[in-house]
Amino acid sequence: MTETSEAAPAAEDARPVPPAAPHRIHRAWFVAAVTFVTIIGAAAFRSLPGLLIDPLHAEFQWSRGTIGLAVSINLALYGLTAPFAAALMDRFGIRRVVAVALTVIAVGSGLTVWMTAAWQLLLCWGLLVGLGSGSMALAFAATVTNRWFTERKGLVTGILTAASASGQLIFLPVLSWIVTEHS
Repeated sequence: MTETSEAAPAAEDARPVPPAAPHRIHRAWFVAAVTFVTIIGAAAFRSLPGLLIDPLHAEFQWSRGTIGLAVSINLALYGLTAPFAAALMDRFGIRRVVAVALTVIAVGSGLTVWMTAAWQLLLCWGLLVGLGSGSMALAFAATVTNRWFTERKGLVTGILTAASASGQLIFLPVLSWIVTEHS
């Protein structure tokens, strides 16, 4: 019997190692960017009624207390809705809950064009915009962070938490100028 040994692969079988692929941005960062923009928009809508107190009082002769009640309902629902929105995101998915929340914000703010009575302000801005923007609160940021990131959770949580303040910082001066110039 002759002893056989494995021969080294022939030179023609040796393939060159392909160059490393260029570093691509993971799609989780795109999800975080969309979440950031969404939270900025929700924050802008949530903070708008404070600017509209005087124009609403002048236009409809509603008391500042009535307008303040709508703002209070909005803020209360903003805080109370977040835990339930997080549970709904776990059960039905982030996309569905966010789509419904953005639709509720759009309907609530869109209906204000036709409001003529104080109860309509309470319904549109207090209830609808409060529920919608509350669903886009910090629970949304935490859910996205926990689902999409294993590393850099602290960084992403900080960025998404800053989105709410950034929305007010970006939009309040612009909205204030619009209210001042066009009321």
